[in-house]
Order: sequence, then C-alpha cells, then structure tokens
Amino acid sequence: MTLMEAPKRKQHCLIKNSRCNKHIALQKRCHFCLYNGRFYVHLKSNGTLLLCPTRHVRSRSLTVQSSGIISSDPAMASSSVRVAAVQMTSINDLAANFATCSRLVKEAVAAGAKLVCFPESFSFIAAKDGGSVKLAEPLDGPIMQRYCLLARESGIWLSLGGFQEKGSDDAHLRNTHVIIDDSGNIRSSYSKIHLFDVDVPGGRVYKESSFTEPGKDIVAVDSPVGRLGLSVCYDLRFPGLYQQLRFHHEAQILLVPSAFTTITGQAHWEILLRARAIETQCYVIAAAQAGKHNEKRESYGDTLIIDPWGTVVGRLPDRISTGITVADIDFSLIDSARAKIPIAKQRKLIEFWKPASL
Repeated sequence: MTLMEAPKRKQHCLIKNSRCNKHIALQKRCHFCLYNGRFYVHLKSNGTLLLCPTRHVRSRSLTVQSSGIISSDPAMASSSVRVAAVQMTSINDLAANFATCSRLVKEAVAAGAKLVCFPESFSFIAAKDGGSVKLAEPLDGPIMQRYCLLARESGIWLSLGGFQEKGSDDAHLRNTHVIIDDSGNIRSSYSKIHLFDVDVPGGRVYKESSFTEPGKDIVAVDSPVGRLGLSVCYDLRFPGLYQQLRFHHEAQILLVPSAFTTITGQAHWEILLRARAIETQCYVIAAAQAGKHNEKRESYGDTLIIDPWGTVVGRLPDRISTGITVADIDFSLIDSARAKIPIAKQRKLIEFWKPASL
C-alpha cells in the first residue's frame, strides 16, 4: 500500500493522540478517520498525516478496535461493511443493562457500524435460580419493544443473542436470538437448539433443559452486512448446525452470542470459533458476556470477530472489560476463500458415509 496524504476533514477523526503499538518506538502517532475508514501516521515535522500501511493490532484510547487493514482501493472499500460486537457484564437489573446497551449502540453508530451484536442474556442475568423464567416475556412484550425502539432511533441493526422469551408454560422459557432491523422491526428469531446440560470440570453443574425449551428450526436471515446464520452459545460445540447454515442456508456470517463459563472458555472458546470460521469459510461474530454477574456466576468474555480464513480481526484488549470491537466484513474475502478452497463442491453428502448393506 502506497503512502498518500490524508483528507483535511479532521472533524471525522475518532482517535486523538493515541499510539499504535507498531509505532511507539518511533513516536509516530496514529489516527483513525471515520470519513474513509483509514489509519494515518505523523511522518513529517509539520504534522502532515500520511496513510499508514501497517496492520494495526491495538488502539489504546477506545474500547472500539479493529485489527484488519482497511484497503485504500475503492473497489475493495465498496465490497465491505462494518460490524460491531459487544462485550458486557449483564446483571439482574433490566434498566442498568439497557443503559449499557444504549451506550454501546451509540459507540457502534459513531464507529460506522451497520450491525451491532450483543451477547447471550444481554438484557438480564438472574441472581437467583428461577429468576429468568419469572421475567420471561413474549417478543412483543415491553422489554423487547424497548430494544426495537433503540434500533429505530439509532438507525442500526441489532443482533440480540439470547433473550428470555416466554415458553409454552410458566415453568419454561426459550433462549431466543433476535434480529432487529434499523426501522425497529423484528426480522427473525432463533431459539437455541442445543441446551447446556453440563457438569463443568472443577465447576458447577448446569441444567439448562430444566427451565428452557429447545428450539427446532435452523435460521438464517439477510441483512445489510450479509446473510446471517443464527446460533446461541452451546450450539458452538455442534459443527453440524453451522454446516447446515453455510451449505443449505447460504450464510456468510455466523453469529455466536455467548455466556461461556470461565473454565470452558479458557480451554475451548477461541479454538472452536476459529474452527467454525475455517470449516464454513464464513465470518464469525462472537459477542460475549464477561466477568462476574453475581456471587454464583462468572463468564469468560473475549469477544471476537474472525474472518473466513480463521484470522481474528476484532478483539478487545481486555478480555473482561465492557466495550465494543469493530471490523469490516469483506465480501471479496469470503468469495476468495471459497474459490481457492472449494469445499462446497468437494464435500461428501451424508449418503456417501452410509455403510454398505451386508
């Protein structure tokens, strides 16, 4: 990438007086400009900003971060769109959680994102057993309608991963991933299929099926950032779901909102997410709950955005902080990965693996 002079529209600069870790030794300040989505670096004594060709890994002044290079090629720029993924610590307070979500939506809008993805249980995490079932509401209830209004007023699409939707009886709920468009309309919803019934080594026993009804339908939906494949947390361990989303539902982006336990997160979180991206040649956006919610519950965190090659292109510097990470969905990269390694054509259908009859 050749160096070029930056535009003079300084009012669009988001990062001020911050330093990229690639240039700290040389004392070169890097700036990010929302006007055209580029990083710049001081290279002259008169303060002229030039386009920086270096991959930027970390920005110290904001919770917003993207680790991918944004091309100066106009053709490349037109084939990409920005997304944001949230990391937060929900508690048993609807108003407090909504205030956090509202603030992070504003950050995402300011960063130029068209979609912001929230983690599982974004609106509420109960402090006592049974609290989530008592709170559960239908999708047209006041809790979800408040988030619909937030999407409409902010002019941005929301991925709300893991809402406590009222179940078929008073003893059960559905763990539902909801997609809302920028007009505040619910475009699609997916109820978690694989429920977390696990005896975590060195931890507590979880029995999600005791209060949650499993979903039955695989869901994908079109959006301004591409075709989204929906899932929730524990679904991540079942690659067949993501194979279906890619090969039968034509997903380009897999959404994995989660509240992973600390123990399982340390062992498997990033490995599983990168595997899902590589084996489907899709982007993966994994918004995560992070830190201690109450005396009994803690989540691993580490919100990630991963490209179809398995590279992490969005990550917060702090695994348990509250904030957003942003990255650009590059449709040409999706097409390139799928053309170079054509697994869609080469894979064997289930009939191939059936044993021959004796």
